[in-house]
Amino acid sequence: MTARGYLELTRPGNALASGVLTAIGAFVAGAAVSDGPATALAAGATVFAVGAGNGINDYFDRDIDRINDPQRPIPRGAVSPRGALAFSLVLFAGAVVCVLPLPPLAVGIAAVNLLALLAYTQFFKGLPGVGNAVVAYLGGSTFLFGAAAVGELGPAPAVLFALAALATFTRELIKDVEDIEGDREEGLNTLPIAVGVRPALFLAAALLALAVLLSPLPYLRGTFGLPYLAVVVPADLVMARAAVGAFEAPERAQRRLKWGMFLAAAAFVVGRISALL
Repeated sequence: MTARGYLELTRPGNALASGVLTAIGAFVAGAAVSDGPATALAAGATVFAVGAGNGINDYFDRDIDRINDPQRPIPRGAVSPRGALAFSLVLFAGAVVCVLPLPPLAVGIAAVNLLALLAYTQFFKGLPGVGNAVVAYLGGSTFLFGAAAVGELGPAPAVLFALAALATFTRELIKDVEDIEGDREEGLNTLPIAVGVRPALFLAAALLALAVLLSPLPYLRGTFGLPYLAVVVPADLVMARAAVGAFEAPERAQRRLKWGMFLAAAAFVVGRISALL
């Protein structure tokens, strides 16, 4: 058992990225300098919670991962299942400590998210579309959580939540296509298994098209100006290309979609900065 194995268990890149997205939610919502401590606590809580959720997911998915991803820490023996579970619970405790000083709405969002993280693999992952919806909500809610932490849950974070949730649902469907062999082996009934690969990918493309159609809303409502549009349009193009490419190469498509989602989040940062100038 190694420290590196425990670190890998958390997917540190994803956990840190989620913390950054929480901070972006606070910033887009209008966080001031005085909101720095609340933003930092919210971002820290997100990093701990996502790391814990990844660990819990690996604990329950250890048999599937022997097929889909044998290099993950538990299948390759870098972390024991019991050690992964204990480490995840410690991370969850760290998230709770960070959340408690925050406003009640932020605490409520965090409580729902923590419960969803704990229940995801056991109850939702194998249900067609339901597991995807839970992950999509969790991905989008980082922005809502950041906004709620500074007491500014307005329209811009709500639009960002909707766009992120739709894009995340798309990415999760593509990942299910990528993992279909191991999921079928374990008896999971994911959407590509239930309805077929091509129908699932067409649904993914339709949801992403909806996100692209919604993306100009902050500009059309006058919340952000042309700098926002100049960044969000390339992000839309990257994600659209990923959705089309998923029919041929789902692994590459879901990675490309992730970068498009980060670029879309950056568009909101650019829009907020330009609105301040």
